[in-house]
Amino acid sequence: MTITLLSAVNIYALIGGIVGGLLVLGIASWPISNLIASKYVYLHHLKRGSNDNWSRGRASCDDANILAMYAAGMAWHDANVSCKTDVHITNNGLNLYGEYYDLGNDKCVMIMSGRTESLEYGYYFAIPYAKVGYNVLVVDPRAHGLSDGEYNTIGFEESKDALAWTAYIHDNFGINSIILHGICIGSAGALYALTSNDCPDYVKGMVAEGMFANFGESMKEHLIEKKKPVFMLNDMIDLWMKHYTGHSMKFGPIDVIDKLNKPLLMLHSKEDLYSLPALAQKLYDKAGGEHKEIVWFDHGRHSMLRITDTAKYDETIAQFVTKNF
Repeated sequence: MTITLLSAVNIYALIGGIVGGLLVLGIASWPISNLIASKYVYLHHLKRGSNDNWSRGRASCDDANILAMYAAGMAWHDANVSCKTDVHITNNGLNLYGEYYDLGNDKCVMIMSGRTESLEYGYYFAIPYAKVGYNVLVVDPRAHGLSDGEYNTIGFEESKDALAWTAYIHDNFGINSIILHGICIGSAGALYALTSNDCPDYVKGMVAEGMFANFGESMKEHLIEKKKPVFMLNDMIDLWMKHYTGHSMKFGPIDVIDKLNKPLLMLHSKEDLYSLPALAQKLYDKAGGEHKEIVWFDHGRHSMLRITDTAKYDETIAQFVTKNF
């Protein structure tokens, strides 16, 4: 009886030890698995990988809106190709490439695209500015198209590139009035440029479509959409970003927009799933400067406002630039 009882105790102790060990192993492996997963997510979304990624031209897709945007943009390019000058600068040791369209005007807009998009994407957004008397600069952001670089830095280093580009246009083409038009991450870069102590007077203001409060919030919404865990994973993605670029997703436009003292137009969809409307309203409320506007679109996916309501989009821009510049 004693032997049997001891044997049972030993068995239960062994089972308890195994279960406890597995529990400890599971607890220990959870952050490790999240660390591995977060690195994959970060590199997949914000590192170029190869020159075949984020290249010029439309990525293969069957989205009717994207196809229509590229078709309209390429038609604009074809109609104005005789006005095009290929341009190149170096900044922070990177070769950066773009196209300048001299349409005979004394003002210029620089189109700042979002993640994965190069200068051909910018043609589509050039159209409303060309209609109201602006020359156009479209560029391959760092790590996109023909430009050097490995990482999209969610607007931080891109803002420095924007200031280098505007200086180039000012110095080489005699343009003394330049505005920035940003889409998603491009709008963050535009804001960082305009709130920089180095921003010159000839950079007059900006238009922002789908600007986020900070990229961490946007990444969180992406994870939720993909049914991925937000807890810990989002923080670890931020750690990888700090490791590779020195910047944090937790810092964003919401932290600097109060310093803005130049005209701002925000274009935002009430259906935006990645830059939530409530946070966009907070951005607008906090924005500095006397000349600021926010225009809401009832419908439209993130970065898809113009294709959803072209007439309203173009008229809003026309009214804003006519009134402020």
